[in-house]
Amino acid sequence: MQTLCLTASAVTTAKAQTADSDSVVWVGRFDEGTSPWREIRLNTDLKPNTFVGRPWDGQAALEVRSSSSMSMLGRPLAIDLARTPVLCWRWRVDAPLLTADMATKAGDDYAARLYLSVAIPDAEKSMALRAKLGLARAVFGPEVPDGAVNYVWDNRHPVGTERPNAYTDRTTMVVLRSGAADAGRWVRERRHVARDIARLFGSSAAAVQLAVTADTDNTRETAHAGFAAIHFVPEDAPCR
Repeated sequence: MQTLCLTASAVTTAKAQTADSDSVVWVGRFDEGTSPWREIRLNTDLKPNTFVGRPWDGQAALEVRSSSSMSMLGRPLAIDLARTPVLCWRWRVDAPLLTADMATKAGDDYAARLYLSVAIPDAEKSMALRAKLGLARAVFGPEVPDGAVNYVWDNRHPVGTERPNAYTDRTTMVVLRSGAADAGRWVRERRHVARDIARLFGSSAAAVQLAVTADTDNTRETAHAGFAAIHFVPEDAPCR
C-alpha cells in the first residue's frame, strides 16, 4: 500500500451521508448500492481489487476480493466529530494473510483495512510538515492527504499495536483484529476516532474521507473481506 491520493471533489462533497433523529450518521449501509462510494486507484499500474455490494449473511454488505492487487472504495465525509465521535462498523475476513508484515514495505498488506483521511488547518502546519507534504504531492499528486488513521485486520501483530505506515509516517496503522480467531464471521467494531485523530494530528484536524479495502499487492496473496453498517454515533450512544 502506498500513499493515499484523494480527489478534490471527494473532499468537498459528502452526498448520501444521512443522520437519524438520534444523531446516528450513516455513511455505509450498502442496501441501495455503493453510491457515493467510488473506486480509488493509487497506482494505475497495479491490478485493482473487485468490489460488490450484496446481501451477505442477512445484511447489506460490501464484498472485497483482492488477488495480488490493490484499489480502494472510498467516500467523502463531513462529520461533526464533536457530536458523533465514535465510528461503528462490521467487518469480516475469510482468513488473515500469511506473509504480511506491517513493519516492512514488502509486507505492508492486510486482509481488511478501514481508514480515515484527515485535513489539518494550514495555520497549524509547521514549515517542516509543509515541506514534507509538498514533496509527497510532487511525487504522488496534489490530493495526498495531510494524514490518515488506518484500522487493520493484521496477521501477526497483537491487537492494540500502533505504528507508522511503512511508506509514510503521516499514516498510523492501528491493529483492531489479528490472526484467524475471528475469521469467517462478522465482527463488530466501535472506535472513538475523534480521540485518535486529535491525539495523532491535533484537535483541529477533520476527518474528510473514509475508505475500505483488502490489500495484497506486495505479498501477492489473496484476500476476501466484507464491510457493513458503517456509521458514526455520539459518545454515549450504542452502535446499531
